[in-house]
Amino acid sequence: MINPIGLVIFDCDGVLVDSERIAVRVNIALGAELGWPLTEAEVIERFIGRSSASIGEQIAARLGPGVAATWADRFDLAHRQAVDAGLTAVDGINDALDEITQPTCVASSGTHEKMRHTLGRTGLYPRFEGRIFSATEVARGKPAPDLFLYAAAAMGVPPAACVVVEDSHYGVQAARAAGMRCFGYAGGLTPAHRLEGPDTVVFDDMRKLPALLNAA
Repeated sequence: MINPIGLVIFDCDGVLVDSERIAVRVNIALGAELGWPLTEAEVIERFIGRSSASIGEQIAARLGPGVAATWADRFDLAHRQAVDAGLTAVDGINDALDEITQPTCVASSGTHEKMRHTLGRTGLYPRFEGRIFSATEVARGKPAPDLFLYAAAAMGVPPAACVVVEDSHYGVQAARAAGMRCFGYAGGLTPAHRLEGPDTVVFDDMRKLPALLNAA
């Protein structure tokens, strides 16, 4: 018997706010300047869904810790400027949130500061205030299950009764590792086939999410 949904855990970037395109664009530009030319597909594969620490480790291994620190500082500044210049919520997410009746929270690879900025800029922060969790609070980021398990424990819901809404390959892996069902949003940058797998429903329109949750 499948547990009824006791908690819907949302990723942030690419699921609530349309920020992944900004991150990819900024990382491509920095890579070209700092010595690691990357294509859009490579950035999506290596970085999307990973914590800042994990991304920094990859850059440090390739270019050294000094360049990794410079990359991180310049990324934060450029990302903030781009967010302020025109970040929007993911298409249809406000409509979906208006209809979802299950308890919700956010669990993201981003820092709390970054989420306050992006969710605040799009008007979504009040919907989740007090129920926002960051990979900075756990030992291992996605694809490890730590963050989702931490969020579930904080919300007082067993993992088997949680579902995760994710848009990245590493995010859906983390949900499966946590023993949670997953809804993979393929309306962003990650191809649908990278989200498919056990206990995962792939969809491409956020407005369909409430009905999918109710049918789960």
